[in-house]
Amino acid sequence: MSQVTIDSNEVDIVIAAFHSDLTSFLEEWRPMFSRFHLIIVQDPDLKEDLKIPKGFNVDIYTKSDIEKLFTSSGVSKFSGYACRFFGYLVSKRKYIISLDDDCSPAKDTNGDLVDIVTQHITNLKTPATPLFFNTLYDPYRKGADFVRGYPFSLRSGVPCVLSCGLWLNLADYDAPTQALKPDLRNSRYVDAVMTIPKYSLMPMSGINIAFDREIVGPAILPALKLTKEGKFRWETMEDIWCGLVVKVVCDHLQLGVKTGIPYVWRNERGSAIDSLKKEWEGVKLVEELVPFFQTLKLSSDAVTAEACVTEIAAAIKKGSHSVLDGAADNIVEWVKIRKEFESRVLG
Repeated sequence: MSQVTIDSNEVDIVIAAFHSDLTSFLEEWRPMFSRFHLIIVQDPDLKEDLKIPKGFNVDIYTKSDIEKLFTSSGVSKFSGYACRFFGYLVSKRKYIISLDDDCSPAKDTNGDLVDIVTQHITNLKTPATPLFFNTLYDPYRKGADFVRGYPFSLRSGVPCVLSCGLWLNLADYDAPTQALKPDLRNSRYVDAVMTIPKYSLMPMSGINIAFDREIVGPAILPALKLTKEGKFRWETMEDIWCGLVVKVVCDHLQLGVKTGIPYVWRNERGSAIDSLKKEWEGVKLVEELVPFFQTLKLSSDAVTAEACVTEIAAAIKKGSHSVLDGAADNIVEWVKIRKEFESRVLG
C-alpha cells in the first residue's frame, strides 16, 4: 500500500446506529477508531438510549437533535438508513468514512485485521484512473505500476473523491437474490483496488464508503427518501440512487471513484422476505433510473457538485418520471439545507 499521511483532524467516522447497545461494536473497532472523531446518529425510530463505551471522541445525535434543526416534520428525512445522511450534514471535516453498526472488522488473507480508515483514506489521497483502464488495477499501489501501452499523458490520473469498500460474509445482495439463495455468503477476499471507468454506473452501498465531503459532499444526498401512499418505504434505494447521482457528477467533473478494499465483515441481519416488501418497488424503479442517468448530460456551467445536482433536479422535472418529482424537490431542498446549515451552524 502506498504510504499516505493521515491527519486525524481531517477524518470523521459516521456510524448509523440501529441497535441501542454499541458496546461490542465499538470495542471491536477501537484499535482503528480510537484516534478519530466519531459521529453516531441514532435511527429516530430506535426508542432506547444508546450505550457507548468510554474512551472515544464521539458526538451522538438523536431524534431530539434532529428536531432542533428540522422540527418534528423533518425527522422522517433521516429515519431508517437515511440517518447516516444527518451525520454527513453535521460533519466539519474533509473526509467522511461511513459505516453501519452491523459491521465488524474483517481479516485479510494473512489473518490480520483490515484497517478500513487507512485504506479508505489511501484510496482518496491517491489518484484515480477513470479515463483509461489499467489492467493491473490501482497503479499507485506499492508493487504496482502502469502497464505497457498506458498513455503517459494520462498517468497523473484525477482526484479520487469516493471510495467504495466491500463486504465479507453477507455481501450487499438485493432481497430477491437473498430470498432465492439464502445460504449465499461471500468468502472471497480480493486484495485489489480499481477505478470505476468513466461513464460506467454502479450500485453504491452506504455501509462501507468514504468520500471527500468538501468536493463531492453535495452529491451524497438522501433525495430518494420516498413514501408511496404510506405503503412503501423504499429505504434500501437511498444509497443506490445516491450512487447513480454521485457517479454522474464525478464523471462530469473529471473526478474518480474507486472500489475494492477495504473489506468489512457484515453480520447477519433481517429477513429477506421483509426486505423484499420494502425493496420491490425500488427494484422495479432501478430499471427506469439507469437509462435516465445513462443519457443525462450536464452543462459546462456545472463546475461544482452543488451545481451538478441542481441540474439533475431540473432534468428530472423535464422528464416523465412522475415518481421522481419528489426526488427532484428533495435535491433542491437538500442543497438549501446544506447552505443554511453551514452558514448557521458551521459559520
